[in-house]
Amino acid sequence: MLDFFTIFSKGGIVLWCFQGVRGSFNGPVNALLRSVILQERGGNNCYNHDSLTLKYKLDNQFELVFVVGYQKILTLTYVDKLIDDVHKEFRDKYRNQIQQNGTLGLLNGSFDFQDDFDFLLRAAEESGKTRAPAAMKTFKQSEKSKKTVKSMIEKPGEKPKENNKKNKSSKKENIAPEAITSNKVKISSPAAAVEKEEISAEEAMQRKREEFFKKRMKTGEKASKSPKPETQKEKGKQPRVWELGASNTKELDYSKSTTNGSAEEVAAPDDDLEALRIRSGLMSGNPPDVEYESSSEEEEEQDVPSVQNSAAPSAAKSSTKKSSFGGMFGMLKGLVGAKSLTLDDMDPVLEKMKDHLIAKNVAADIALQLCESVAKRLEGKVMGTFSTVTSAVKQALQESLVQILQPKRRVDVLRDVMESQRMRRPYVITFCGVNGVGKSTNLAKISFWLIENGYNVLIAACDTFRAGAVEQLRTHTRRLNSLHPPEKHKGRTMVQLYEKGYGKDAAGIAMEAIAYARNQAFDVVLVDTAGRMQDNAPLMTALAKLIAVNMPDLVLFVGEALVGNEAVDQLVKFNKALADHSMSEKPRLIDGIVLTKFDTIDDKVGAAISMTYITGQPIVFVGTGQTYCDLRSLNVKAVVGALMKA
Repeated sequence: MLDFFTIFSKGGIVLWCFQGVRGSFNGPVNALLRSVILQERGGNNCYNHDSLTLKYKLDNQFELVFVVGYQKILTLTYVDKLIDDVHKEFRDKYRNQIQQNGTLGLLNGSFDFQDDFDFLLRAAEESGKTRAPAAMKTFKQSEKSKKTVKSMIEKPGEKPKENNKKNKSSKKENIAPEAITSNKVKISSPAAAVEKEEISAEEAMQRKREEFFKKRMKTGEKASKSPKPETQKEKGKQPRVWELGASNTKELDYSKSTTNGSAEEVAAPDDDLEALRIRSGLMSGNPPDVEYESSSEEEEEQDVPSVQNSAAPSAAKSSTKKSSFGGMFGMLKGLVGAKSLTLDDMDPVLEKMKDHLIAKNVAADIALQLCESVAKRLEGKVMGTFSTVTSAVKQALQESLVQILQPKRRVDVLRDVMESQRMRRPYVITFCGVNGVGKSTNLAKISFWLIENGYNVLIAACDTFRAGAVEQLRTHTRRLNSLHPPEKHKGRTMVQLYEKGYGKDAAGIAMEAIAYARNQAFDVVLVDTAGRMQDNAPLMTALAKLIAVNMPDLVLFVGEALVGNEAVDQLVKFNKALADHSMSEKPRLIDGIVLTKFDTIDDKVGAAISMTYITGQPIVFVGTGQTYCDLRSLNVKAVVGALMKA
């Protein structure tokens, strides 16, 4: 039982629709357009929305979309066949009308397709009915019943039939020595053959004994040649010999020579603070974009030598005529020539594109889905005369990547903080992620950025598990206050740390910190959580409890730019844990991503694609270094340029 079937153009003009139940289907279709078609996620032709399952098919030649919807609990095996048959029938029936009149034909035309659809639906339902299982053969119907007892008795003179390959091979092995011995008999007399066989047996025994003794002698020589164990050199630190009555304390002072100095010297060196003070004030407003050289510049540079070489002497031109014509004909071989693209044309190019994306650190599943989406987008599309398959696929893939990285909703933290100030409540951001990705470091960077924009920050130390986590945040707080002392802000302390030590409930500490920030009129609360692996169920439950109880305004997942396939697993399981352990009907999931260690990956920026494709959420911040100023916004064109660079 179908709920609806609709045919509309990519411009939004509904050509025909069938409605099996009462009610509007605008919501599911609009959700399909927003979440799948516009976001370039067309690798799978199935989409679930609430209690409905939607299947769709794109016609790229006529820019049409065919969508069918039915209840999710139903298993309708004929839907794929129905949508293919309707697509073919509708194209064949109204091909001329769509081609000749174009958009005006779609607006003014009448598409009476109800009778054809009813016929195709009945045919698809008949073909989809389950057939009765075939009855088992009786013994009389089998081939074994036709054999008689006499045919199965083996006579001494007859050779048994060997059906197995093993028996055939063993038979060949048995025949081989017989053939060899028969050849020997033909060459010599029987008596000489017996003597040779006796001699060969004695020689074989003698040779075996010699080989055995040689092996024993070699092992003895190896044992004798093995070097004697020398006295091992003492490695590592020598034990200190304490002299009686020694009072020279200078010899015991190693603070200057070692790297582990006092806590104050390591936490706030004067040189680093002076450099940060010089750079302070540059982070006001939104963070600057990530800088990366686009691949288009390299293509332009490659085109310049070809233009310069065109001004060569006439003699050189005459010598290179053949090669230039050969290159021209080789280029013409790749031209499409105003024909519709098929999957066979695109398969070799898409395979290379998929390998290229995987080499750029895109997860393998995501690269496959991207290529399938591009194939569905281009299948049946008529290309221009002077366009190649490679250029068409590359351009479509580039557009898909730009569409994926552009967020469905923009996360503007400064605007949201101003809105929270108007409502007289703090803006709460929670950081989560696996171990060692840089949650505390990037929390300090975001704190510095917020202070630069004039907001005071309260840091909630909710990592009560890792040793040194609270001390790390304490050090960051001291450094940030030294960069922005209260004297510069009318006596107001810009950063404070709310801590309760180790071993406490993280959700309770976060709740107390938010209440304290509300009473003390803090603008922003940054909640630092413990790092946890996505498979650790108790810690994931604790994180879900912290988010469900405190309901932060923004949940940021902190992930490394170095990971590939692991990014998919991390984000899927984090979102699943937050959904499973939430008490509300609409659970709070990850709202955005902080991508760290972006300065260590060169042009392997595929993790950005993997993370945004899985969650559908934007990359809010990008970490590009170790200082507080190394915080950037994602530059979509730069990332796509690095990803498409050969």
